[in-house]
Amino acid sequence: MKKISIVTPCYNEEENVRDCHEAVRGLFDDALAGYDHEHIFCDNASDDRTVEILREIAAQDPSVKVIVNARNFGPLRNTYNGVMASTGDAVLLFMPADLQDPPELLPQFVKLWEAGNEIVYGIRAVREEGRLMRGLRDAYYRILTRFSELKVPPGVGDFQLVDRRVVEAMRHVRDAYPFMRMMTFECGGRMVGVPYTWRERKKGFSKNRASALIDQGQASVNLVAAVPSLHAGLTAAIAAFLWTRVHRGWRPVLVAYVLVMAFTLVYTAEHYVVDILLGWALAAVVLVGVKRFEVWKAQRSRAPDVTSIEQLS
Repeated sequence: MKKISIVTPCYNEEENVRDCHEAVRGLFDDALAGYDHEHIFCDNASDDRTVEILREIAAQDPSVKVIVNARNFGPLRNTYNGVMASTGDAVLLFMPADLQDPPELLPQFVKLWEAGNEIVYGIRAVREEGRLMRGLRDAYYRILTRFSELKVPPGVGDFQLVDRRVVEAMRHVRDAYPFMRMMTFECGGRMVGVPYTWRERKKGFSKNRASALIDQGQASVNLVAAVPSLHAGLTAAIAAFLWTRVHRGWRPVLVAYVLVMAFTLVYTAEHYVVDILLGWALAAVVLVGVKRFEVWKAQRSRAPDVTSIEQLS
């Protein structure tokens, strides 16, 4: 009997974890009765009753596994850890505790996987959320797709069922901030998309802080940018150039250059170091060019007007 793994990350989701478990359990009692399954809940150091409730569920249902983090590792690494702990022949990378991605699509995903598709990804064609957030997300996905060397339809999230081969390939991608929704496309394979409506949260509120959203955005750029060296270089050049608008001279430029470079190297996974160093070389060229232009402009402004001198004589 083939096994399907479902991964649910959670942080302070005491209102939702039971509903999520019951929704998944119901699918394997009915439409997916011919499959074994495991439901992995990854708790990211919740400070409410989430862990207590999950332990109660696991005590009653042997298909439920619970991973409890010692501290909050952020949503990206928390979910990735659960996927790497899975043992199924196919893995649903992300089943949200709040059920905004509809679990009833899983039987269709499994059918498409059985048809030979190694990656079955959901496409958020319609979003039940405010106009502002919907606009920001749409802009983010357009930018991500525009500057990516991978062909990824806008609206693709982590709601994907992937074959075990893809999961094992993901295991060998070295990245401090694993951005799985794009990582699967990087691993490659036969794939198909399923459009759906991303639903409004019914209980509680999103626990994703602004810092976590920025973290995910940065990770996506690091993973899929076709020209990471250019990205790093332009970031450095802009930061240093803005600094020079306030502090004149070469010393502030050098300080800004070194500080931003150090931050980028520390923040980014080690396999991007070569690209970033190329970017910094580009930044240096840009800054030297700007500085020489300013010197030339200053000298020209101080030069006497030869025409006026001749007229006076």
